[in-house]
Amino acid sequence: MVENTESAPAPGPAPAVLKERRVADAATLKALADPLRLAILDVLMAAAGAGPLTAKEIAAALDEPQTKLYRHIKQLEKAGLVRVAETRLVSGIVESRYAPAQESLRLAPEIFAPGSPTRGDAYDAMLAAMDRVRGEFRAHAMADRIDFATSRDDVTTGLPGMFSHSTFRLTPERMLRLRRQLDDIFNELKAESESDAEGAVEATLFTLLYGVRPGPAADSRTDSRPGTES
Repeated sequence: MVENTESAPAPGPAPAVLKERRVADAATLKALADPLRLAILDVLMAAAGAGPLTAKEIAAALDEPQTKLYRHIKQLEKAGLVRVAETRLVSGIVESRYAPAQESLRLAPEIFAPGSPTRGDAYDAMLAAMDRVRGEFRAHAMADRIDFATSRDDVTTGLPGMFSHSTFRLTPERMLRLRRQLDDIFNELKAESESDAEGAVEATLFTLLYGVRPGPAADSRTDSRPGTES
């Protein structure tokens, strides 16, 4: 999970596996600026409780050629996002098993500030995350694994998806309140334990909220733009 919200650093020495890694340097941002590398991190983080994975196992989870992953895994390792947890000799070849070096990632807010030398890299990392979600969504949709046809009031499956793309004109105060409301939703979900109930499913929630400052030719409209929903 990659976010850009503020978080205070954990006190004391860093553990072997960080609860959260706060990203503010260009090298780590460049490592994150690729959808496939983000996919590798997702697989490793999801499997963290079950143990480290080999490149072959990661490739199988992603349905990608194993040879395609080595360069990306090494780049993640070099950036400190992935670590070699175990090695063993297999037919005279050293086989590595990989694990994530953190449970979650958070992009430091200051890297997006005007004049920040890492600003471009920060936005590249965000765009890679968008591409990652887009690719994963399309794969699930084409495999009929998600549902946008069912009404939200249909309790027989409990899996109706939601899609909304809207632009509103808000006061800065209302914008701030909306941001806090979204933060509350995410914090509530994070505080809950992962469900092991029968029928539990993976739910993806991808959020992008941004306000656009008026430019030299500011738009004088006072009504909301038409939106798209499902």
